[in-house]
Amino acid sequence: MSESETPQRPAPPARPNEPRFPDGPKPDPAGSHFERRIRSFQPRRSRVTTAQADALQRLWPKWGLDIDGQRVLDLPGMFAGAGVDRIVLEIGFGMGEATAQMAADDPSTGILAADVHTPGQGNLLNLADRGGLTNVRVANGDAIILLREMLPADSLDGLRVYFPDPWPKARHHKRRLIQPEFLSLVAGPLKPGALVHCATDWEDYAEQMLEVLTAHPDYENTVPDGGFAPRPAFRPLTRFEGKGLDKSHVVHDLLFRRR
Repeated sequence: MSESETPQRPAPPARPNEPRFPDGPKPDPAGSHFERRIRSFQPRRSRVTTAQADALQRLWPKWGLDIDGQRVLDLPGMFAGAGVDRIVLEIGFGMGEATAQMAADDPSTGILAADVHTPGQGNLLNLADRGGLTNVRVANGDAIILLREMLPADSLDGLRVYFPDPWPKARHHKRRLIQPEFLSLVAGPLKPGALVHCATDWEDYAEQMLEVLTAHPDYENTVPDGGFAPRPAFRPLTRFEGKGLDKSHVVHDLLFRRR
């Protein structure tokens, strides 16, 4: 059994009235400062391993940030000394394996990875630490607040949204992330020419993504004749994706540029 497959003990629970990770991500970083809205994500509850908890405690002050909506980020300053010449935002990175792989494959790209899943945050920090990756920063909280309140205009060279929650029931489709309003919001922080890369294995969500991206005036399809794109080499095949392929799911990639 390899080191990555070694079972990890769950981290001990915090005592009553004590923060779970005193120096780590906050449970609700934005608090009541912003209006409550329909959430495009579903927080997942699962245990944090000892290794993940250790990474959160050690590395969060260095590589983590809470999405509190109270400040505008200096992205070049956040990645100072990392040797990056471009910065992309990834929304929803799961357990972080693909993010860490992309960071290792392309050290000149800084990845600001946003998610609300605490075990995944700890796992990505642990992977970055073990791999000597200095081009990853982990953001905790609602990506909408990050985009709307904390990112300057023309500060991002790309956006990655891989396998977002499909909200399969029709009555929940309004919770899907890739909507016209979201695309208008993210257009502000994206530089002209920035690449928007989405991937999903839900057929009707893929069609919706293609429809709204094609119709939006701020984006153009990189596929000359329109439609879906082949999976680019820089996007690793994830464990989640592999499970979908085993079930005969078809994965669709969409590659659009900010006009």
